[in-house]
Amino acid sequence: MADGTKAVVETSVADEAALAMALGDIPGGTPEAEPADTAPEPADTEPDDAGPDDVEPDDVEPTADRTAKEHASDQNAAEDPASDDPVEATAPLSAAEIATELAARAASRSATATEPVTAAPTAPTATATEAEVEPEPEVATLPPVLPAPMRHSGDKVGGRYRLEECITQSEVFSSWRAVDEKLRRAVGVHLLAAGHQRAAAVLAAAKAAALLGDPRFVQVLDAVQEGELVYVVREWLPGAKDLAQLLTDGPMEPYDAYQMARQVTDAIATAHRRGQAHLRLTPRCVLRTESGQYRINGIAVEAALRGLSAEEAELTDTRAIGALLYAALTHRWPYPEDRYDLQGLPRDLGCVPPDQVKAGVHKGLAELAARAVCEHPPHHQEPLTSPEQLAEAITRLPKIRQPEPPELPPYTPPRYPAGRPAQTQHPLGPGHAPGHAPSQAHPQGPVGAEPAAAPHPRPARPGRRRKLHTLLRWTASAVALAAIGVGSWQLVSNLHGSKTDTAPDPGSSVGAGQTPGSSARPVVPAGHPLTVAGIQSFNALGDQPEHAETAGNAIDGKPDTYWQTSSYDSPFGAWKEGTGLLLDLGSTKQVSSVDVQLTGRTGVELRAAPGSATTAPTADKAGLDSLGTAVAKGTGTEVVLKPDHVLNTRYLLIWLTDIPKDEDDKFQGRVAEIKVTG
Repeated sequence: MADGTKAVVETSVADEAALAMALGDIPGGTPEAEPADTAPEPADTEPDDAGPDDVEPDDVEPTADRTAKEHASDQNAAEDPASDDPVEATAPLSAAEIATELAARAASRSATATEPVTAAPTAPTATATEAEVEPEPEVATLPPVLPAPMRHSGDKVGGRYRLEECITQSEVFSSWRAVDEKLRRAVGVHLLAAGHQRAAAVLAAAKAAALLGDPRFVQVLDAVQEGELVYVVREWLPGAKDLAQLLTDGPMEPYDAYQMARQVTDAIATAHRRGQAHLRLTPRCVLRTESGQYRINGIAVEAALRGLSAEEAELTDTRAIGALLYAALTHRWPYPEDRYDLQGLPRDLGCVPPDQVKAGVHKGLAELAARAVCEHPPHHQEPLTSPEQLAEAITRLPKIRQPEPPELPPYTPPRYPAGRPAQTQHPLGPGHAPGHAPSQAHPQGPVGAEPAAAPHPRPARPGRRRKLHTLLRWTASAVALAAIGVGSWQLVSNLHGSKTDTAPDPGSSVGAGQTPGSSARPVVPAGHPLTVAGIQSFNALGDQPEHAETAGNAIDGKPDTYWQTSSYDSPFGAWKEGTGLLLDLGSTKQVSSVDVQLTGRTGVELRAAPGSATTAPTADKAGLDSLGTAVAKGTGTEVVLKPDHVLNTRYLLIWLTDIPKDEDDKFQGRVAEIKVTG
């Protein structure tokens, strides 16, 4: 910079003054349209792309040469007759003033030529002293890429979520199975550094998924940024298995594959209509519950955690569903790489229908999978590019019926060897039975078709006969005493356990000297059936009772009649806890068990009102809460509900918590028979 200034100062003052007057660069000459030393516009470059050390020496033109060239160019412009700007007459400057001005401008040009290009505009240089001070380059910063937070089993998040087991660990985030200590339930937790550039997108995706409110998706329970940590809490399904686990032993049956594809497609199509997409639908994200319902995990959140783009969201989710169906039919991953414990297809095979990979695949499902996965499906079929199109194609398939359960072979009672004839069992040996003479022929041979046996023992001596008879008498006496003791113990237990059953009713005619134990009503032993005095539909979480007119079918003793719930599009879950039947025993009685016969695999609970309750609970949320928690639970078609403690009550609630599907793919529960045992 100093060398350029020196070169300009050593120039003849007279020549520079004359040149400046001719160009009009300073007052006293012809004005220009724009000054020649105006700083260029800053280039829009990325940080760290250029710096002071990146400029090569040959790229910087000497200041003296640049000044001469600019003056020559300005001079040609001044001589251009096309210039119509008016000329303002001003007083000429002295030679010393002209020299000082030219030296300052030369220094400014030198600073501009050697200054690095940065993202911020260069401030104009007023004097040579200020121009020699180079400004610090301003570098734009991006959000940091922070690693996943380090946590260990037993750590707490948010003051209530205790981490139990790490399920996924990546460079960006970690996923855990945890326990919500406040509500005492299992949950899933994703952990992410709050300073990570994906943190804001993950929080936004989690909050949007929580608002979806569809029970076919695993629910997002919480999404919080707390200090340096972002955590997303989701629902945990303990008894569910993901699709990768279901395919461990081989492909699915056509009916099971159809149910999986239909339920997943309907759910994803609904999410797309609401502006949501999954973008990472893998076999690990599709869960099947114990009732056969499929639930989808990670809607929008999985994609945000991995930074996936939402471009072509419909095509991405459609191809993913097609890959799931393809894997369910063939037990192969429809791409060359091996994924999710499944072997991939050969690289040179291309995209072929599943029925060309495995024999016996359902033809309609195979074509559907190929149209969803392949960009150019075989047989010139149209590809499916959106979940809506895939859902419509599934509905047009011929109905795939559930296979009948295998028939069990008829029961054959076991065959035991025939016993010996009566004369061989007499204590005195063979041939000594009363009314029979001792047999002399073949005393040790077979009798009839009986297989050969060991030789019969020799007749016992008189001393041995007496000992044997004594032993038999003592054995019979001991058995008789034991029977008396057991009978007495049972009688006392029944008397104590059936106080309420043997007590007289207030309106009964018991004599003055007659005790409850000597009443006309006999003492009923334990395990006797109890009569149900009344039954009613108990829809505590709905607007009206469900099929109240058929509630009596559940206690009519006819298994072919039943009471049924309303028909639902989705199973019980987050939106409704259940429904059921309320039984009235007529008075407070001791209940030992309740047998429930159901149509289809159903989850059922037994709840009971307090023993002091004399009025039936109301069929609303308050009435349900008054019955307390379940005293017994079960799942199946024939469930025996046995309380683990003595239960004295008048009102029992048969509460259905999980109902099966019917023939129309709706969810509906049916109770055929209920038997209460005291």
